[in-house]
Amino acid sequence: MMIDVRHVHHQEAARGFDTEALRRNYLVERLFEPGMVLLTYSHVERFVIGGATPITVPLALESDKATIGSPNFLDRRELGVFNIGGAGKVSVDGVAHALGHRDAIYVPMGTKEVLFTSDSADVPARFYLLSTPAHARHETKVVRIAQTKKMLLGEAATANRRTIYQMIHPDVVTSCQLVMGMTQLDEGNVWNTMPCHVHDRRSEVYLYFDLMADARVIHLMGQPTETRHIVVADGQAVISPPWSIHSGCGTRAYTFIWGMGGDNIDYTDMDMVAMDQLK
Repeated sequence: MMIDVRHVHHQEAARGFDTEALRRNYLVERLFEPGMVLLTYSHVERFVIGGATPITVPLALESDKATIGSPNFLDRRELGVFNIGGAGKVSVDGVAHALGHRDAIYVPMGTKEVLFTSDSADVPARFYLLSTPAHARHETKVVRIAQTKKMLLGEAATANRRTIYQMIHPDVVTSCQLVMGMTQLDEGNVWNTMPCHVHDRRSEVYLYFDLMADARVIHLMGQPTETRHIVVADGQAVISPPWSIHSGCGTRAYTFIWGMGGDNIDYTDMDMVAMDQLK
């Protein structure tokens, strides 16, 4: 297991970042490498963003004394796991839960052992992990993509027709502060979350996937009047601090997983930004 640490920067400092500094501080490039668990610890909401790609042997989610500070990773945390690869299993304290492509599982605080396995080494699972601090223990719950709460938004005329799957969400799963879901754009649609918004009460992480090797998403971030962009490839994530917009436009359709942590779990809590305010 490898863990990287990212610190918090004030928005006035981020205004002066060049491309390399923006990517170093806000883009998580390495998530899915065969036979490894890769984690990034962000001091923004104390997110832990990770990927587990088991091939022939199980992979364990282990703690790290310098960052997590407890014997077990989930002693004071909760975890969302989404499978964006082949079929696999997530074992929670010895109980194996099968996850198909795009299924998810919520793993509560107090869990001692989490193991990741793939059903086939030829088509391995790719488990995306997002964790936030927790204050109470809730129930482990698997959320199937076919059974989740869906919202159809957007239209072809504005190139943003998409389906939102609310998965680790108050209407579906009880959590402390973690809220997660998936947004899939229809073929020929490329815009997400525009008009955009901010919310000073929580932060987000976007994982982009379902991108071909030569496709990219231009992720827009920054203050509304001081926007910046990061070019994102398949299987990469962007950390969005509370002062930043979070929106994107792709070279073709794609899917992304959004995850939130902060003061509340209200999905609709957002401060809209009018188009004429963007610069």
